[in-house]
Amino acid sequence: SPPKVRLCVHCLQAVLPRKPPARMEARTHLQLGSVLYHHTRNGDQARGHLEKAWLISQQIPQFEDVKFEAASLLSELYCQENSVDTAKPLLRKAIQISQQTPYWHCRLLFQLAQLHTLEKDLVSACDLLGVGAEYARVVGSEYTRALFLLSKGMLLLMERKLQEVHPLLTLCGQIVENWQGNPIQKESLRVFFLVLQVTHYLDAGQVKSVKPCLKQLQQCIQTISTLHDDEILPSNPADLFHWLPKEHMCVLVYLVTVMHSMQAGYLEKAQKYTDKALMQLEKLKMLDCSPILSSFQVILLEHIIMCRLVTGHKATALQEISQVCQLCQQSPRLFSNHAAQLHTLLGLYCISVNCMDNAEAQFTTALRLTTHQELWAFIVTNLASVYIREGNRHQELYSLLERINPDHNFPVSSHCLRAAAFYIRGLFSFFQGRYNEAKRFLRETLKMSNAEDLNRLTACSLVLLGHIFYVLGNHRESNNMVVPAMQLASKIPDMSVQLWSSALLRDLNKACGNAMDAHEAAQMHQNFSQQLLQDHIEACSLPEHNLITWTDGPPPVQFQAQNGPTTSLASLL
Repeated sequence: SPPKVRLCVHCLQAVLPRKPPARMEARTHLQLGSVLYHHTRNGDQARGHLEKAWLISQQIPQFEDVKFEAASLLSELYCQENSVDTAKPLLRKAIQISQQTPYWHCRLLFQLAQLHTLEKDLVSACDLLGVGAEYARVVGSEYTRALFLLSKGMLLLMERKLQEVHPLLTLCGQIVENWQGNPIQKESLRVFFLVLQVTHYLDAGQVKSVKPCLKQLQQCIQTISTLHDDEILPSNPADLFHWLPKEHMCVLVYLVTVMHSMQAGYLEKAQKYTDKALMQLEKLKMLDCSPILSSFQVILLEHIIMCRLVTGHKATALQEISQVCQLCQQSPRLFSNHAAQLHTLLGLYCISVNCMDNAEAQFTTALRLTTHQELWAFIVTNLASVYIREGNRHQELYSLLERINPDHNFPVSSHCLRAAAFYIRGLFSFFQGRYNEAKRFLRETLKMSNAEDLNRLTACSLVLLGHIFYVLGNHRESNNMVVPAMQLASKIPDMSVQLWSSALLRDLNKACGNAMDAHEAAQMHQNFSQQLLQDHIEACSLPEHNLITWTDGPPPVQFQAQNGPTTSLASLL
């Protein structure tokens, strides 16, 4: 323990009389327990003092602050010691006897709901939040009622109980708009509400439909940044809560903007907002050790890694995957929540450097670790692309395609993932030489991707359709597909689609006798090839490249350097 903390504890112990009054004894045990819990690693002593504070304070009338603070801190300590089954009955008892103390009753309900959420018992957590919302209504706190309902809405979204989410969010919207109170509290409720709406749209793959909500959210966070914190405390003690600090909300809005930009294919915009968010996070983490900041950082990195792989920056993506590994090493809970995503990212990286066996192993590991339906569908779609490229895995491929059949019982509601499933079927039909069938699937992808501005899927579908028309000898129609594909891929920018499009434009112009255009396209193709080759060599030479062999347990701490790339660029070039 730090010397100053030890001195503080000894001083408090020194002033404790032999037979102190019960109030003084309980309060002193609480103070000692709190100091030991927050500032030392002496959990046994902290627990002893807090247990005494809780036990003594229950016998004292009108001693609520000491009683419930002791219960709250003690349950936190039990959870930290993995004694969750001891924390739960303690919190339930505290909730039962705190009904005449609105602030503590609400706070303890939130705390127990959070505990159930961390255990992935979302049903129990939702029940508690529902109880809290009704209690807040009875004690006249519409603000805290909204916090309980929005928190419940967040968990219902996580459970994909969409039929319950829609009326709940409608009610929340009405409460937020009608509530008149502290401007910062009101705007923070609006941010919470709009974040749920935006993430709901993005989970559904509705990139175009979400734009009005996202714009409102961005305007709302600008409004909050101009408001000054009001030091006047609310008159209702049940209103003494806030969702997130302003600085955390700013990072969260950057984060959902990055998610939107990545799905829509605005990758330079995604990079811009990622840089802003990471810079803000670094400043916050110097003063604040809140676990949510590390979660924000990991989610931002997960999205920007996918952008890097698309834009042809594999080496940077690999180093950022390593950074996610390091963050997960510091927190078992963070690793547990993001292990499947981490293996998925490694699988995508393996595809980009043509290590198909490793890609299959990574995706198989990710499937084993995830219970998230949308992530499962995303992994299966990418694993199917691996089997298509390998060319000799027909039985496994047919099995996967049946599980993500976009024409029949598609497993998730995501518009984007269903469009991607049509594309994968079109790609498979193309490799099988069934061109009319491929065109049907790809036109369905185009219809869906155009409806929601899914630019990358649009570019991929156009270039594949162009390739089909080229093979069929319809050069004019092929050109009508490939030219816009190239334009869109340049705007994203998508290096692989640019490489593919430039090769097709070269061959098309040769076939049509346009020597100058063919030469220009050939030069573009050569430039893209060289950029990808250089990046490929750099990535495969990094020690972090050995991560592609990791499929079990926590991420490795150290990496052995490689002599050079061991994979081929043949399928890219």
